[in-house]
Amino acid sequence: MRNGTPGFQSERLVEARESRGLTQVALADLINRTSSSISRWEAGNQSPEPEALEILARALNLPITFFLRPRAHHGDNPMFFRSMANTTLGLRRRTCGRLHWAEEIALVLQEWLDLPTVNVPRLDAADYREIGETEIERMAGECRSLWSLGNGPIADLLLVMENAGICIVKEEVGSVTMDGLSHWSDADHRPYVMIAADKDTCARSRLDAAHELGHLVLHGRIKERTLADAAAFKEVERQAFLFAGAFLMPGESFAAEIWSPTLNGFLPLKERWKVSLGAMIRRCRTLGMINDEYEQRLWKHYSSRGWRKAEPLDDTIPVESPRLLARSVRLLIDEGIRTREQLLSDFRLPEGDIESLCGLPRGFMTSAAAELVPLLRLKVSGTAATTSENSETGQLIEFRRSRRE
Repeated sequence: MRNGTPGFQSERLVEARESRGLTQVALADLINRTSSSISRWEAGNQSPEPEALEILARALNLPITFFLRPRAHHGDNPMFFRSMANTTLGLRRRTCGRLHWAEEIALVLQEWLDLPTVNVPRLDAADYREIGETEIERMAGECRSLWSLGNGPIADLLLVMENAGICIVKEEVGSVTMDGLSHWSDADHRPYVMIAADKDTCARSRLDAAHELGHLVLHGRIKERTLADAAAFKEVERQAFLFAGAFLMPGESFAAEIWSPTLNGFLPLKERWKVSLGAMIRRCRTLGMINDEYEQRLWKHYSSRGWRKAEPLDDTIPVESPRLLARSVRLLIDEGIRTREQLLSDFRLPEGDIESLCGLPRGFMTSAAAELVPLLRLKVSGTAATTSENSETGQLIEFRRSRRE
């Protein structure tokens, strides 16, 4: 590599540009350079001079140190996208990059904390054609059994998945055609999931999460090249949908609550099971409770009521949010293990990206600790004073350090 910045990591520039949704031409225009310069920097044939790197960092809103740290080895396990045919290559690359950033945040956190142990069953099938519907139902039941969920509705799906060691990110991706993606990382052998919040309702979010869980359980061992085939991709998606339905609505218990397989009969179950009416229609067909003709009739009535855009109760059932990354960051700060400034240096990402990926409030990473101002106290006399015997104390929670230390 010729003259430039020592230690510059060319793959970081590719990752940063794609994560910001920019082409090489767009980035070149932004920094008033030629696209051939960007191409040489990304190929590793040349690195930007320190002044050019500073301009790049400002344009991409990233610290200079981001470009000097080697990428973690995420591995070549497939990234599973929903609706791949309807999403652009640029959007897929951008969301991939952001999920990798979340992985690197988690890797830093694991230097200080023990995240929940990964407890996700994986089907040992390298070929999707080996996976039948009976096997899908079995794996959904095995997952529920492993997590002690019983056969009833799941109160908080995202919390259940995080307790099983799955890191979940939920943020707006800028497109309604992208629902989510998932990935097994080789860096820490942990599964990661991103859920798009652009059309955020509880039922939709839970179905997206269960769908990605299906990929993690069923398809973790298939090769990336398999997804390039349109017919194979369609079948892999169908299998993930079947898993989601079986996991969210176990056959025996769900069917027992349906007094009538009609839209009016499904409606009272939505708030309890927290699944969409559309998902109930598909599940009833899978369970053989209705035939093809009756299913089409239900979809026709469903469309005539305008429910393809929004269903009843979509705006009343509380939306679930991931907690793991946010609570980890808060714990390190609250326990005085790391300051905000130290974490910003550790993550090597801007405050806004950290807050979005971790589900933290805007401004959290830059907010200073509030100044404690003593309040005036009323005079008390005699036995009216509060004693230590009457005062309530908080429960101390043991802070677990990572075994890596």
